Amino acid sequence: MTLDPRTDPLSRLILSCRRIFLRDHAVSVQIGAHDFEKGQPQRVIFNVELFVPYAESTPQTDSLSEVVDYDFVREVIARRVASGHVDLQETLCDDLATRMLEHPQVWAVRLSSCKPDVYPDSAGVGVEVFRMKENT
Repeated sequence: MTLDPRTDPLSRLILSCRRIFLRDHAVSVQIGAHDFEKGQPQRVIFNVELFVPYAESTPQTDSLSEVVDYDFVREVIARRVASGHVDLQETLCDDLATRMLEHPQVWAVRLSSCKPDVYPDSAGVGVEVFRMKENT
């Protein structure tokens, strides 16, 4: 398989971006479509990867202002969770991906959510999305 960043946007991301990630970020979320899920928060575990071009994320002076701060990811999740109940993980993941792509340095986002406490015989149920800006 040949990667050609001129014709394949995924290849371009792989070859020209660094991945900034937040793993296993556990948050209490008002989520669920079933009556038994409403009114009580559930633990949701988020995994996020942001694809940021090397040209926009290679520090010259070892300064936090030169990169995408991990706090950005945590703050986007916290603000969305604080805005109220959501029925579906799909809706939540789509909202979060859209908000993370609003950052000018972020070209793409891969994001998953997992509800680990839904079924006693499963490690979790979840959703993953991958989104790219149109102009990348």
